[in-house]
Amino acid sequence: MNTAQQDGHHGPHDMVEALVAADGSARHPHVRRLLEPRAPRRDLADALHALCAVHGHHPGMIDAALTHCAQPDACEWLGDLAASFAAERTVLAQLIAAAGPLPSTPGQAESEQALAGVRHALEMLAHSDRGGCATGAAAALAADWHAIRDVIARAADSFGIELSDHAAVPPARTIAALTMLGANPPAERAMGFGARQLLAQHRGLWDLLEARASARS
Repeated sequence: MNTAQQDGHHGPHDMVEALVAADGSARHPHVRRLLEPRAPRRDLADALHALCAVHGHHPGMIDAALTHCAQPDACEWLGDLAASFAAERTVLAQLIAAAGPLPSTPGQAESEQALAGVRHALEMLAHSDRGGCATGAAAALAADWHAIRDVIARAADSFGIELSDHAAVPPARTIAALTMLGANPPAERAMGFGARQLLAQHRGLWDLLEARASARS
């Protein structure tokens, strides 16, 4: 019996979706606060700057995973994800221009170091030679991005920017890719590890933004 069946899931995609449902950005208190109608614009701007620092550069985590491609059969699907996130980088850049400078916050140097640490951790996941680690992280990023996109959309509304739809990879495409890539237990376990690590980095990001918002209050 594979790990997904033992955990009550039916395959790698279900496993990743369950991990995101349990530990993803949507469950973080700061994300919920940012989605409130009266969320401070400076907190939304701070979130945009942080998301841009972590996911707005090129090559991003998915681009690096595609270049390294520890699982050759993943390359086409990773290419689709990379194209989708290229458009999201453009959206982040537009919103940063509308939001203006980074809000003044105590401990800025420490925050920058923390964000650099998140980027480094994602790079390590992308360059992992353990088959399934990078693809699990990429799948978790794509799934968790739905909650992050809600924050981006809330910020766009606050700053008066009309946001285009996210050109996400069709779910059926991702389900088929993960089913193939996680067909054996070692690869599925590696996917789970990569997904958990990605989500842990996102939790750390939101923890940092929550602390920065508190420091500005």
